[in-house]
Amino acid sequence: MDQIGTHNPQSGIETTGLEGLSSIRWNLPEAELVEIALRRGEARLTAHGALVATTGKHTGRSAKDKFIVRDETTDPIVWWDNNAAMAPEAFERLYDDFKEMAKGRDLFVQDLIGGADPANSITVRVVTEYAWHSLFIRNLLIRPSKEALQDFVPEMTIIDLPSFRADPERHGCRTETVIGCDLSRNIVLIGGTSYAGEMKKSVFTALNWRLPEKGVMPMHCSANVGPKGDGAVFFGLSGTGKTTLSADKTRTLIGDDEHGWGENGIFNFEGGCYAKTIRLSAEAEPEIFATTRQFGTVLENVVLDENRVPDFDDGSLTENTRAAYPLHFIANASESGRGSHPKNVIMLTADAFGVLPPIAKLTPAEAMYHFLSGYTAKVAGTEKGVTEPEATFSTCFGAPFMPRHPTEYGNLLRDLIARHGTDCWLVSTGWTGGAYGTGKRMPIKVTRRLLNAALDGSLNDAEFRTDPNFGFQVPVEVEGVDQAILDPRATWSDKAAYDRQAAKLVSMFAKNFERFADHVDGDVAQAAPVMPLAAE
Repeated sequence: MDQIGTHNPQSGIETTGLEGLSSIRWNLPEAELVEIALRRGEARLTAHGALVATTGKHTGRSAKDKFIVRDETTDPIVWWDNNAAMAPEAFERLYDDFKEMAKGRDLFVQDLIGGADPANSITVRVVTEYAWHSLFIRNLLIRPSKEALQDFVPEMTIIDLPSFRADPERHGCRTETVIGCDLSRNIVLIGGTSYAGEMKKSVFTALNWRLPEKGVMPMHCSANVGPKGDGAVFFGLSGTGKTTLSADKTRTLIGDDEHGWGENGIFNFEGGCYAKTIRLSAEAEPEIFATTRQFGTVLENVVLDENRVPDFDDGSLTENTRAAYPLHFIANASESGRGSHPKNVIMLTADAFGVLPPIAKLTPAEAMYHFLSGYTAKVAGTEKGVTEPEATFSTCFGAPFMPRHPTEYGNLLRDLIARHGTDCWLVSTGWTGGAYGTGKRMPIKVTRRLLNAALDGSLNDAEFRTDPNFGFQVPVEVEGVDQAILDPRATWSDKAAYDRQAAKLVSMFAKNFERFADHVDGDVAQAAPVMPLAAE
């Protein structure tokens, strides 16, 4: 077996269970991986030197094809209402078939770290079939030094073979695509999909499983820190602005997607960013746009024009176009990936119903309520069959990655907020002046101005009113912001239509929260929106 690259010979490929390989390329740097990907025809170069790859029919995560092994350890703890189970013997057959398929192949290995806090990190060995996948995960996780690689011992193994085809009857899965997670042994097997995001989310799932037992809160959020050391975290589902709003040139970026909050403060799980690029522009998001013109960046499903210049307005392959790049491609990124306890927690939502105010202050109980709700909205045209705004509730702003019951994470968050005196805000980046199709998208300049007022502390001195629909506190006036936009009802020409839309959204919140009612304290239950019109 040919072995190329730096690795620990005392902890070789045998740790993965694989054997009989033709060759292994260990921890190759960016230039070599790009060369191999181009030579193999896996990807193309853009006019600016980034690597662009397409992922075929899977242009996003295959959430319904993800399974957790149900064994003695996981059975009493995993939130099975949200996670599909796989029998241990089915996983063993899957693992055996992965090993058999790998024989005689040329594979790539990256030895990486999930978690910038050494006390709460996990060492991860990622085996990939594609060179561009190896570059992707090298960009996204934390890269050990060359010296550290010589002593590297993995705690977790990911094997990603896109050309593998699962057999539902033999492997206990749903289709030929499978993401099998053995949390007891820290092994993840990914087959039948070329979507690279499955790898990074597998590490997130593992950390969501192991960290709560240590009193550490895993979070699907971006994070940054101000010049005075004032940290902020931004929760939000895809498309709400986590990456965009955390990439602020006046603040240091800690990370854009996954973090932990423990006794030492907040820390990034990753060493890179995975930014959505649909309709990306140099004017609106200059820091992110600049990364798409750097060698080493991986663009996923981005369409190129005849001159190989990315057309970020072209969503013909998918609306979920992405750029994967290392954190140091952002000029003001943190070198340590760590920050103090956050002074502010921001929960982002893209409210396409036009009901929520652009910013509201939350009590700890309200923060837990909205964290467990995890609300945003899809808009018409983004998915087949979506013809009007459609509410989406993904608990903890990341239900697909939460092995444990959401109230475990919610209680951790509430305790940390109370312990450190953190201010909490709900920010809508959605629609104003009407629902999607009638109103307009909240201007990003308004959102940034409101966020700056929250982060610098000036918003705490503002006059607040109580929102009649949701009960939280909304500022009446903020310097530099049109006062009318702070009151959603005032922006609607048809006030009765607003009231009906608000009642509809309140009832959606209430119905969604029924599944948590028996698991939360009374103050959290009382934080639910109550509205006479909705009750009627």
